Amino acid sequence: MRSILVANAKGGCGKTTIATTLAGAFAQVGLKVTLADVDRQHSSLGWLERRPAQAPRIEGIDWSKKIDSVRKKTQRLIIDAPAALTTDDFKLLLKQADVVIVPILPSAFDRDAASAFLWRIDALKPIRNGKKSIAVVANRTRLHSRASRALTDFLYSLDHEPVISLPDTVLYTDTAETGLSIFDRRDGRAKVAQEMWLPLIDYAERAAA
Repeated sequence: MRSILVANAKGGCGKTTIATTLAGAFAQVGLKVTLADVDRQHSSLGWLERRPAQAPRIEGIDWSKKIDSVRKKTQRLIIDAPAALTTDDFKLLLKQADVVIVPILPSAFDRDAASAFLWRIDALKPIRNGKKSIAVVANRTRLHSRASRALTDFLYSLDHEPVISLPDTVLYTDTAETGLSIFDRRDGRAKVAQEMWLPLIDYAERAAA
């Protein structure tokens, strides 16, 4: 089993979108996927409840109260972490993960929060020693905008070059309304978006392996 933790101490940065999209991508190629929802709002589990029966199956588990076991048949575990994540809580989730994905929005508030969060987790022994990897996603960016350029420069200054930059689009929210991910769609717009995710999926697969 390979496991991916999607985390950031700041809320509203797109953790659930990243988690559900990755779950959809892995399920679409026939892997047995489990999506663990650690947030008490249960956004990921709510997405699964809306998921059509004909879509590739993704198993959901509730980790909001405690970390539970995962079925042995699981091939990919995606962990959707809550906001306001303490260092101790992060350590517990990190034990379950092979790689960490940190989505960050292009705003001064998000950069400040991300700086503190990345500083805290970079200092943890499994990450410091290279046993666990971090992939940063520049999320909801706008091409050539000052804020997006500032985010990229900021991440480079922290030695966390973004693995991918995702544009600010309603494609994800519209798709999530029906319990689907962009990887469940076959239209041209979704296919363009899917291509953007491939470097992140490749990174996660190599790091987890």
